[in-house]
Amino acid sequence: MDLVARGRELPTSTWLDVLDQAADLGVLQVHFSGGEPLLRRDLTDLVERAARRELYTNLITSGVGLTEERARALRDAGLGGVQLSLQAADPALSREIAGGEFWDQKLAAARHTREAGLPLSVNVVLHRHNLHQVTALLELAASLGASRVELANAQYYGWALLNRDVLLPPREAVETAQRAVGAFREKAGTALEILWVVPDYYADFPKPCMNGWGRAFLTIAPDGAALPCPVASVIPDLDPPSVLRSRLAWIWYESPSFNRFRGFEWMPDPCRGCPRRFVDFGGCRCQAYLLTGSAAATDPVCVYSPHHDVVRRAGERPGEGRMPVYRGIGAAPPGIPRGRPETRAAQP
Repeated sequence: MDLVARGRELPTSTWLDVLDQAADLGVLQVHFSGGEPLLRRDLTDLVERAARRELYTNLITSGVGLTEERARALRDAGLGGVQLSLQAADPALSREIAGGEFWDQKLAAARHTREAGLPLSVNVVLHRHNLHQVTALLELAASLGASRVELANAQYYGWALLNRDVLLPPREAVETAQRAVGAFREKAGTALEILWVVPDYYADFPKPCMNGWGRAFLTIAPDGAALPCPVASVIPDLDPPSVLRSRLAWIWYESPSFNRFRGFEWMPDPCRGCPRRFVDFGGCRCQAYLLTGSAAATDPVCVYSPHHDVVRRAGERPGEGRMPVYRGIGAAPPGIPRGRPETRAAQP
């Protein structure tokens, strides 16, 4: 994925219209994500419009820029909750992973969220360099007043795939972390909801990615591209529709890109006759493309996939650490098409 330049972002009036269309379509939730949504000066106006249309709103943020005043303004506009991203459980590792001095701003954002009376959840993308901190991360989230924590082991698309050798932990480290999460879950009881997302490379079967292609989620990128999932633009011939040219209802029900992998007729063997097709809907189309060159291939995570060795070999011999390659505006990983990162995700 690449980052969209500010000059290509949709204006406020278009976003307000998209929110109205989403409500008319039957959308229930709107997640303001990024990039960093707090960089938009009109964020409060967008939240207010969504709330007025009875859409539940959630802010997914780094916390940078979430001042006390802004937290109160977003609350008054109708914001439903804040999901704060953390990279580590201490300032030094946070600085190393995040690439800057953001620790104090993140802790302040959590405090401002709770003082504004907004529900706080914490999201951590786990990988080789912070996986050993799962217990400390859960303790930190609890101390910040979070009611929910999502421990999401890295999914290897786009820039994460390019850096897979830097990020992928050995299986033993994942199993140790999973046991630590289980122990903390027992201790915390119902006081803290903890989600543990198993890394694909150590699973036997793929996840029902986005609950199935074009079944439950819709992402609108900052330039107006409509996608069935936040990273779907890595598929080079997808040709996603745009809210600048098409109505949301047509995009959802009629557009070729949203219908391309719906249902089961598109599936190759062994997916087509597998009973798990009703559970995982064929897995991830983006992962299939990135690892096999075909978006219609069986997700290589599946043990029945003819391409499963690609995943198995990577999991058996995760690479040694090296300096990661960072993304930037206008840049794209070698061999990976330029994409459009999620900034707004609406759930029908």
